[in-house]
Amino acid sequence: MISPRFFVDRSLGRVQVPRLLRDRGWDVITLAEHYGVPGDESILDVEWLELAGSRGWPVLMKDERIRYRKAEVEALSRFHVRAFCLTQGNLNAQAMAECYILHGAAIWREATRDGPALYAVSRTQVRALPLV
Repeated sequence: MISPRFFVDRSLGRVQVPRLLRDRGWDVITLAEHYGVPGDESILDVEWLELAGSRGWPVLMKDERIRYRKAEVEALSRFHVRAFCLTQGNLNAQAMAECYILHGAAIWREATRDGPALYAVSRTQVRALPLV
């Protein structure tokens, strides 16, 4: 299966996680690669979510609490973004990449579906979260 192109949020870092994913065949673009450094640090979440949605790029991130922020949830819905959030915030780069890689087939499958969606990704599962 060919990887969809994923947009990697700054919460996962600029270098290590993207490199580890690419090494395993993932097609990723980071905030820093798209907006440049230090421009990537000042882009609002709603702005890059719009970009990801307009390009059809599913999103990889670490901020599961996004589902409680009204503006970001509206952006996910409005721009039909499919987002995959790690549930543990204290993982190192290797562990973060491993969570995504472990569930790669499920993530890639869900990433290619239509419509907005938010998924929690942990070491044991990928589960859909309601867009509250």
